[in-house]
Amino acid sequence: MLQLQNDTMTLIDILKDSNYKLTQFTAEQITALEDSIFIKEVRGKETPYITCLVRKKDIKLTPEEAVRQLYVQVLADDYGYSTDRMELEYSVSFGREKKRADIVIFDKQKTTSIYMMVELKKPKLKDGKEQLKSYCNATGAPIGVWSNGDSISYYNRKDPNYFEDIPDIPKATEKLSDILTERWTIDDLVKKDKLVTERKSLKDLILEMEDEVLANAGVDVFEELFKLIFTKLFDEMESGRNKSRHLEFRNYGDTETELKAKIQAVFDRARGKWEGVFTDDSKLMLTPSHLSVCVSSLQNVKLFNSNLDVVDEAFEYLINKSSKGEKGQYFTPRYAIDMCVKMLNPQQHETVIDTAAGSCGFPVHSIFHVWEQILKEKGLPKSHLFTTEEKPVECIDYVQNKVFAIDFDEKAVRVARTLNLIAGDGQTNVLHLNTLDWERWDEKTEDEEWQDTYFEGWKKLKKLRKDKKSNRDFEFDVLMANPPFAGDIKESRILSKYELGKKPNGKYQTKVGRDILFIERNLDFLKSGGRMAVVLPQGRFNNSSDKAIRDYIAERCRILGVVGLDGNVFKPHTGTKTSVC
Repeated sequence: MLQLQNDTMTLIDILKDSNYKLTQFTAEQITALEDSIFIKEVRGKETPYITCLVRKKDIKLTPEEAVRQLYVQVLADDYGYSTDRMELEYSVSFGREKKRADIVIFDKQKTTSIYMMVELKKPKLKDGKEQLKSYCNATGAPIGVWSNGDSISYYNRKDPNYFEDIPDIPKATEKLSDILTERWTIDDLVKKDKLVTERKSLKDLILEMEDEVLANAGVDVFEELFKLIFTKLFDEMESGRNKSRHLEFRNYGDTETELKAKIQAVFDRARGKWEGVFTDDSKLMLTPSHLSVCVSSLQNVKLFNSNLDVVDEAFEYLINKSSKGEKGQYFTPRYAIDMCVKMLNPQQHETVIDTAAGSCGFPVHSIFHVWEQILKEKGLPKSHLFTTEEKPVECIDYVQNKVFAIDFDEKAVRVARTLNLIAGDGQTNVLHLNTLDWERWDEKTEDEEWQDTYFEGWKKLKKLRKDKKSNRDFEFDVLMANPPFAGDIKESRILSKYELGKKPNGKYQTKVGRDILFIERNLDFLKSGGRMAVVLPQGRFNNSSDKAIRDYIAERCRILGVVGLDGNVFKPHTGTKTSVC
């Protein structure tokens, strides 16, 4: 066996056919490990080796071993743990079966007790976490770390059923309580945002919470997660406007009962600030122990970013899961929304509406587009905390007086109102109405309970009617919408109000696609010279049977362009090919 100098072998070469990555490690750590690689000729093949920092012997450098050696460096260099306290491939007993844990750190005082388990074997979080939990339960270790070199998670084992997320692991000179009691400001959250440092999405975290806690909590998952996200948005907003304020949506070593009382109090303040989303008697329904796990999962996530897409994605998942889909009303991908907003280029003095708003992607992105114009004119920079900071009065006026949205799905409206209430600093014009059935709006708008939530927005929308006695025609400058594709309208009462409800012989059809009626209804909302972008099934522009629809559009509008979208745009919800007109 020969030992050769390593002149060319890099960690990228070693990891190229594996699922492991190196994004958790610094360039210095990677270079240090690469510099220690040497080549041995084993059975005529050049094989990379290193001398293990813990075992003090030559070890073949597999992808798994490379990530393990790098994390040993992290534990030693960044956290100050002596390699004397570590053991690699520690044998964990499960009855007669034994498994090997990647890295263990022993307790400083009780040197035979395990303080921390590190699991690096499984590239998938769910598999890796389950294995890590089983190791912690078998050994009694209070702290667990999982990583594949890309994503990383830190856990505190509360009992065999609950593993709470923690923001980091303690250094060798710290206790776990030091990590948990450290007070955070919004700047700390920006620096340590879990979505960046652990390379996860909010949707990933929600899936974890569903798996571990919410599936067995006996609550409405949408409602309880909506309450928590709503509360956390408020907490971040408060700290975004007062940088020295300590965040409250955190467990600073509170008991579970104390934590629930604290989070309920923040929720109550949020509900008072952003009215019309939750009822006045709404309470957090999770048990204190379930709530504690959920808070620990969410507390290190920065929900506010430059365009609210973090929270947008989470709401999209929750609403689709709970109520969308069967009506064919899917959320529009944000890059498609941005394309429409840039093409229509709404201005500060113009009114904008989305008639099938969902979670309000088009209105929210229109708001950001106009805000950037206003800030640019004032010579003000757009910061990293763009969405939380207090805006010039012109920005708030624009949201409160020029931007409108309508949707018939109550859950979507509540989410949309939340996002718009944030932008409008407590006011919004998002209304719960059936856009197509405008004749029955009066039944809604005269209902006292409906008025409690929507009256201010309705009062402003009424001012934009062409005829003050009719809810059919309006005078909006800009309309953007992605109406629901699936399902037909069969009510003759509704069909009789639409030109597109007729056959070529002038008689009314027995059923018409919902999206077809939306074409006509959307044109009702536009003033002469107004601009519209609407997402429709591509067949409406190609099918010979839909020629009458194209003729209808061409007679009433000047078509500036039709942009075909890829068939994958709305997957996994639907494979329908779409176009923007």
